[in-house]
Amino acid sequence: MSYEWKFNPRPYSDEEAKSLLKDVVSPETSDWHYNKHHKGYVAALNTIESGLEKADRSAANGNYSEIGELKRRLTWNHSGALLHDIYWDNMGGDGNIDAAPEIKKAIEENFGSFDAWKEDFKAAAFSAKLSGWGLLVWDQLYSGRLLNVLVDEHQYGAIWGGIPLIACDVFEHAYYHKDGPGRAAYIDNFLNSLHWGRINERFKKFAK
Repeated sequence: MSYEWKFNPRPYSDEEAKSLLKDVVSPETSDWHYNKHHKGYVAALNTIESGLEKADRSAANGNYSEIGELKRRLTWNHSGALLHDIYWDNMGGDGNIDAAPEIKKAIEENFGSFDAWKEDFKAAAFSAKLSGWGLLVWDQLYSGRLLNVLVDEHQYGAIWGGIPLIACDVFEHAYYHKDGPGRAAYIDNFLNSLHWGRINERFKKFAK
């Protein structure tokens, strides 16, 4: 049965994004990235769903088959759509974690201090390939702790059972229009714009 994937709204309008995100990305990038790139992953998911309804499952094999390619691209586009939902949700704040006591406490317990977490997160995000992500995840199914991980493309390096709480897109298209090759400056600006209130609510929802 075919499923319809939804293109989720950001927690602010396109017009509000121009001012809220201006220190992180250019207004053009905010528009292109959300309304073209992100929307494209969702559109691809729905195209794949339609293809899966008609694909010949009896032709599946380990080399090439239509069903295999559809399944492969479903996970890639799913990861892309999900991480972008979190990326936009993360931004639009003032970077002050003091109003988010639960996640602040967990970060200090798992990393020693907020500054130590930030240093490790920046290193992870900076180390991803030119198409990748830096993520703070709640390792729900295994260690029950917070981990900073890097993911190449949308999923290579993802942790099974890891719930993404913070997602920093370090694909070059995310920052080149404003910062050129200055990935480090972009990551700093991203961290300074985090909306810790929304991050805290996400943490409380999943880290029970």
